[in-house]
Amino acid sequence: MQHIRRKAVLALADGKLFHGYAFGATRSSDAPAVGEVVFNTSMFGYQEILTDPSYAGQIMCFTAPHIGNVGCNELDVESERVFVEGVIIRDLSLRASNFRATQTLDGYLRAASVMGIAEIDTRELVSYIRDVGAQMGAMACGDDIDCDQLVDYARAAGSMEGKDYVKRVTCDRPYSWDELPWTLSDNSYKRLSQEKLVSRPHVVTVDCGVKRNILRLLLDAGFRVTVVPATFSASDISALNPDALFLSNGPGDPATVTYVVETVRELLGRLPIFGICLGHQILAQACGAKTYKLKFGHRGGNHPVLEKKSDRIHITVQNHGFAVREDTVGDRAIVSQINLNDQTVEALDIEELNTFCIQYHPEASPGPHDASHYFKRFFENVVGYYG
Repeated sequence: MQHIRRKAVLALADGKLFHGYAFGATRSSDAPAVGEVVFNTSMFGYQEILTDPSYAGQIMCFTAPHIGNVGCNELDVESERVFVEGVIIRDLSLRASNFRATQTLDGYLRAASVMGIAEIDTRELVSYIRDVGAQMGAMACGDDIDCDQLVDYARAAGSMEGKDYVKRVTCDRPYSWDELPWTLSDNSYKRLSQEKLVSRPHVVTVDCGVKRNILRLLLDAGFRVTVVPATFSASDISALNPDALFLSNGPGDPATVTYVVETVRELLGRLPIFGICLGHQILAQACGAKTYKLKFGHRGGNHPVLEKKSDRIHITVQNHGFAVREDTVGDRAIVSQINLNDQTVEALDIEELNTFCIQYHPEASPGPHDASHYFKRFFENVVGYYG
């Protein structure tokens, strides 16, 4: 247990300090982990959360008190690496107990060069963030931690507002996707051959930080999937002869990705479009709406959303720190769903253009499959659009 008894400190930009013990990688006061300190209320799926590119630039605090008990493996990742800047938990499990586990959470973060802090009073930290709002923090470990220096690092980081992280996480070049969702019977992901894909409707996915399970479910719905960088122009995308456009999730301030918004604005009405999370905010801006920063965001697996037309309640997985301003949506799009916790916009429909978007994550297995039908809806929209 000696490796988790290294003293560690989390310093918030307003000077608030939290003391605990480090695990994972080592970071000093001279080179601390710095990011926006946010919390996630999900009870499971910590590896998927850690590898979600939408968390780039953030330090993640888990509210579930016991983290690490199922270990980590090579199958549950949502991207090629860990994207969080740091991890905060109450109790660290030193033993991984799951037939799929290949290493402990501690070892996983060490290999990823990401620092964690355990034995923090996460209830106090989360309550504090809820009261004062999400803010930047810095964390380091060792016997000679300079807390004042950590506070200075956190303050110097500014705010998540105005930060474009999409260019840091998007792919370098286009690629095709052929991996289907995971199956328990094989404990693996089956793949489709190019021969089976060539006749399918072609969806181009704009990678703003896309999660792999989104791509798997697009494929499972019936699409042929090509992923392109977020910097691709409308002409670049059109050159691929798509039948539809998908806008992915991603990190940072949606107001900064004007280059994606302009691309989508050019393509509106030319083909069906579906957006998730940041993709929802991008599509909203392409229709003329504005976004704003939430006090502490929505991150968790139990957010209730009302679908106005059917009066149904969806239990959703959410991960965002910004939202669409409802008073700026205008007449082109319809606000079709709202968050029942704070009445924020959760979905937009542009029916005449076969285009829609949702703020939450249907690929993240809430409920466990309450929202997965949106991928099939998108596919049916595309098939119906072309007759």
